[in-house]
Amino acid sequence: MRETYNKKLKELNNEIIEMGTIIDEAIQKAIVALKKQDVEMAKKAIAFDDEILQQEKLIENLCMKLLLHQQPVAGDFRLISSILKMVTDMKRIGHQAVDISEITIILSEKPYIKSIDLLEDIAKETIVMVSKSIEAFVTKDLDLAKEVMEYDDVIDDLFIKVKDDVIRSINENVENGEQAADFLMIAKYFERIGDHAYNIAEWAIYAITGEHVAKA
Repeated sequence: MRETYNKKLKELNNEIIEMGTIIDEAIQKAIVALKKQDVEMAKKAIAFDDEILQQEKLIENLCMKLLLHQQPVAGDFRLISSILKMVTDMKRIGHQAVDISEITIILSEKPYIKSIDLLEDIAKETIVMVSKSIEAFVTKDLDLAKEVMEYDDVIDDLFIKVKDDVIRSINENVENGEQAADFLMIAKYFERIGDHAYNIAEWAIYAITGEHVAKA
């Protein structure tokens, strides 16, 4: 019975990795679309949303089957409940990639008022955070999960820099306001992605130790 459970658990891990790969693709395409003002690439990023939702349902079904048809012990219940929580965060990361891409399509209608280097920076660091959080959960790496949680400060600092940059742009020319506000919204979506990665790291720690450390 335990051998069957372990086999199903391995299958579940593989599906989590697959969902992580899809999310990574969505974010990467959203970033490229933003950088190049590429509408078709933005639409490709948006199209990943359906795959992410399907993968979430698949993982939830596998979790339910493990709970109903196997004989999980207390630690197994903790792990499965953590997975059900983390896939919700993963789904929301996919939704944020869609939100970014939808704004990118609007922004494609006019040249950028300024360099988007800071947005590219926060995007790059966010991807690192997401990838490491999922890796920490799958590999049950406590140190890596804690590293992800500490990394949240990097994302927060970058968001403040974007916000300050946006304010300067508007002060320089009020006509920059609409596009600057869109840049700020994109930065906010990346910050939210970082928050979801933080949550995944929290669930990794809970699955490993049984302790839930909420964000301060």
